[in-house]
Amino acid sequence: MDSATVTSVTIDPQEAAHFGKLAKDWWDPKGSSAMLHRLNPPRLKYIRDQIDRHWLGDGVGFTPLAGKRALDVGCGAGLLCEPLARLGAAVTGLDAAAENIGVARAHAALSGLAVDYRAGGIETLTGETFDLVTSMEVIEHVTDPAAFVAGLAGALAADGLLILSTPNRTALSRLAMITVGEGFGMIPKGTHDWDKFLTPDELTALVEAVELRVIDVSGLGVSPGKGFAVGDSTQLDYFVTAVRA
Repeated sequence: MDSATVTSVTIDPQEAAHFGKLAKDWWDPKGSSAMLHRLNPPRLKYIRDQIDRHWLGDGVGFTPLAGKRALDVGCGAGLLCEPLARLGAAVTGLDAAAENIGVARAHAALSGLAVDYRAGGIETLTGETFDLVTSMEVIEHVTDPAAFVAGLAGALAADGLLILSTPNRTALSRLAMITVGEGFGMIPKGTHDWDKFLTPDELTALVEAVELRVIDVSGLGVSPGKGFAVGDSTQLDYFVTAVRA
């Protein structure tokens, strides 16, 4: 499906406003986005493992994405875009909140990284394709998950790799992310709507509906000793990786 055919507007203005208010603290590891900073190492490891698996990398090279284009949708202030750029990719970051894009551009400039940051939704891409498309903890915030996935699929190159992560809709995720996380201030209040969380089966169905093939589903959990880590349990949060069928 060409991304130009995706006409549904997936941005929720209230969600964009909520995250836009957090923009100034995005890069502060002790600020309102502290949880994202703790999430970043395991999700980067997962992404790197999938990159090496898909493009037959050796797992030790510094730039496995050299010569490839990467798109991060819902990029915030660039916590994932900058590491992808360091892995060698020509990176485009897309976010609904213009405030986030402003902070992302400033931080990339300070870091000496060239990242193409754009304000808008997935439906604003017209015909561009990318070797790697990522969207981390975003689909639970859009107005139309099916249209959102269709847009991601439309942006995926023929031999591309799509990687998503999102909370599962379980009693554990409600307790951990909303009751405890938001209730005790570890996550900004109002960040999550548990009813909008997708189960792995629901997300897999959306991905397969746009003629992609899921090649991996892995859990992202937390333990007292290790913190956040990739594992078998999808009860809290999980990754889905897909390619063209």
